[in-house]
Amino acid sequence: MSDAANRVAAPDDLVELGRISGAYGVKGWIKVQPHSAQADVLRRASSWWLTRLAPESARGVVASAPHEYKIVQARPQGATIVAQLAGITDRDQAEALRGCAVQVSRSQFPAPADDEYYWVDLIGCAFYTDAEGEPARVGVVEEVVDNGAHAILRVVLQRAPVPGGQPEPRRDAKGRPLVMLVPFVGAHILAVDLSARRIDSNWPTEF
Repeated sequence: MSDAANRVAAPDDLVELGRISGAYGVKGWIKVQPHSAQADVLRRASSWWLTRLAPESARGVVASAPHEYKIVQARPQGATIVAQLAGITDRDQAEALRGCAVQVSRSQFPAPADDEYYWVDLIGCAFYTDAEGEPARVGVVEEVVDNGAHAILRVVLQRAPVPGGQPEPRRDAKGRPLVMLVPFVGAHILAVDLSARRIDSNWPTEF
């Protein structure tokens, strides 16, 4: 990437929204695979921060500091986003960015409409259900995925903590964490309180 002396300090609210999958065309455009169906932020952001990751890492071990690139153009291309970055003018330069994480400052996210949420904001929320008549925390949202019709919350089930302790994952007979998939739809999601990092539902737990 560019000379470190010319770099601007990265903001502390960067959110990874995708990975560069390679070059697009011969004029320096890149192709980005978004992490979710909510790719509007990538298309609307005025700049992206790219971070090179260690090739052996699937979970994002950093091999370089984030570097800012201004967006000249960005548009959807099927399930991906293709973009032209300032200073990237040929295919070799674009291909050299393959595998980089694409991050955007949270401050660039447009305000969502009422009853709309960015998936990244749902991850880490405590998940409660009142299926048995009494609201109870049953786990934490670990991931949000898209099934084509709506979002699905992947909730890791947890045991109630002992006083002063932290919740621990519930596990099956083989020691694997128990996971519950919950449709993120109005029929089952009763309330979302991002300030409290809490989601209430009526989804039954059957473990």
